[in-house]
Amino acid sequence: MERKKVLLVLLIVLFTALWFSQPLKSDAGVNVNIGINVPLPHFVISAPPHLVFIPGTYAYFVPDIDVDILFYHGYWYRPHEGRWYRARGYNGPWAYTPSHRVPRPLMQLPPDYRIAPPGHERIPYGQLRKKWRTWERDKYWDRHDRGEMQRERMHEERERHKEDRHRHKEDRGRGRY
Repeated sequence: MERKKVLLVLLIVLFTALWFSQPLKSDAGVNVNIGINVPLPHFVISAPPHLVFIPGTYAYFVPDIDVDILFYHGYWYRPHEGRWYRARGYNGPWAYTPSHRVPRPLMQLPPDYRIAPPGHERIPYGQLRKKWRTWERDKYWDRHDRGEMQRERMHEERERHKEDRHRHKEDRGRGRY
């Protein structure tokens, strides 16, 4: 019996020694996240904005405001101090968007994109909201650059006016104008 007790104690000691000699598995990790959050200055557009099409992009910008606000593929974008923000609505709420997630056409806008050519039409927000998908799908702006159409219409009207004046003078016997 004494021998059984000694054997049992030895087995317990051996088992305990083996148990504690195994390295313990543990999950440890360190996560250091350093960032400087530049707050986006608050800006509110008091009424639904008009927008201007940026040729060659299917992007639109809000004119006559002090900040850059762009519409592209159903989202609103706002660049600020080298960072980009995105929202579902033109007044936000704005969320930081990494540069690699900003659509390429917006990243490649020319510096003077806000200078709309004369006659470039301002598109009411409601019209853009209803039609932007259709315009993109049908490549509407590739066929109907409204600014160009307006310029052509104005040119045609001027030519028609010149012809009318010329005809009127000929009718009066002057022949020249």
